[in-house]
Amino acid sequence: MDYINAFWVGGLICALVQILMEKTKLMPGRIMVILVCSGAVLGAVGIYQPFMDFAGAGASVPLLGFGNLLWKGVKEAIETDGFIGIFMGGFTSSAVGISAALVFSYLASLVFKPKMKE
Repeated sequence: MDYINAFWVGGLICALVQILMEKTKLMPGRIMVILVCSGAVLGAVGIYQPFMDFAGAGASVPLLGFGNLLWKGVKEAIETDGFIGIFMGGFTSSAVGISAALVFSYLASLVFKPKMKE
C-alpha cells in the first residue's frame, strides 16, 4: 500500500503543477520557487510531516519535499547554532541532493551534446 500511496500522491502533485503551468502565465522558474516555498511553509506549520508519513516518496521527492527538507535543516541549525543556523541549515540538510544533481547534470552534459534554441 505504501507504493500505491506514493504513486497516486506524487502523480496528483505533478498533475496539479502541470495544470498550473498550462492555465497560468507563470514561468516554470517561478512555479518551482512557489513549490519550494510552499513545502517550507507547510513544514513550518506542521502539516507536511504527517503528509510525508502517509505518502512516502510521493511527497518527499517533488519540490514540495525539498522545501520541507530545507525547513527541517534550518530549524535544527537554529536550535543548535542560533541565528547563524538560518544561513547554514538548509545547505547542511540538502547538501547530498544538491551535490548529486550537480554531478549527474555535469555527466549528462558530457554524454549529450547540448543545443541552443534559436
